[in-house]
Amino acid sequence: MALVACNGKDKKTASNSVFDHPQVREFTDAVKKEPKNAEVYYKRGIALHKIEQDSLALNDFNTAVSLDSTKARYMSAIGELMFNHKDITGSKKWIQRALQLDPSDVKAHLKLANLMIFTKDYPQAFAEINTVLRNDAYNPEGYFLKGIIYKEMKDTLKAISSFQTCINVAPDYKEAFIQLGQLFNMRNNKAGMQYLENAFKIDTTDPFPLYAKGMYLQESKRYEEAKAEYKRCILIDPQYADALFANGFILLQQDSFEKANRQFDLVTKAEPDNANAYYNRGLTNELMGKKEEAIRDYQQALVFSKEMKTAQDGLKRLGK
Repeated sequence: MALVACNGKDKKTASNSVFDHPQVREFTDAVKKEPKNAEVYYKRGIALHKIEQDSLALNDFNTAVSLDSTKARYMSAIGELMFNHKDITGSKKWIQRALQLDPSDVKAHLKLANLMIFTKDYPQAFAEINTVLRNDAYNPEGYFLKGIIYKEMKDTLKAISSFQTCINVAPDYKEAFIQLGQLFNMRNNKAGMQYLENAFKIDTTDPFPLYAKGMYLQESKRYEEAKAEYKRCILIDPQYADALFANGFILLQQDSFEKANRQFDLVTKAEPDNANAYYNRGLTNELMGKKEEAIRDYQQALVFSKEMKTAQDGLKRLGK
């Protein structure tokens, strides 16, 4: 499992600091009071995961299992964490152990379905989902996952039907609105843009639905409308790299080289290892006659993507 922790003294200092985090401290206090209570480790593991301290969260979940191996949710938590970090074999083992303890564990069935979708074992994924829906016909995640399977199987009509059922039973299921928006946009159906706007209204802190609107408009060559959506994204998150990059790409097509250059520059600040941003900034520098700056950008692009042919070609054009 690709989870990295600190070593030695640094590890102890970092851990102590994290355990005193405002979202974790109360659970750390509970662990100190009841060091043999599995539940407090489990709860602290959840808190640690929420602040993206997955190595420490995994340690706590494992401690919970070592103290009490009869709780399916402890094993399910380990399985979910491993799945998030692409450890498919480890994840499957723990989720199956959870289901052995509690065959009625809805979350474990759906996690296993997710895993089966990842490995493209769709029949088994359907079996896990249907087990849940037979006992809970109003479980929105079950219908959402069915929609994902149908989408991957290129059965658009059944995918749309599943996502619509999902939002019928859970009107605030943002991800289903996003999927519907993208599927209807693929069919050039105007409902797609409304679904994406509704997804944004559910969570106005998430710019992705607006970015998806912008991409559809951009692909339709409605550049000014696309730029307006990207601007909305950037107002929410000034470092939203995808919107900055897309905006720069449109400006590049419109021969607004200086403005495009500024957008790609912002992307390099938001994502310092983004090879495409360095290449495109280099291209705008080249087009503006800034040879040395372009060379540096093409060279930097190759640092992060050694085989990038466009950057190599750029250097050849400039005699490097």
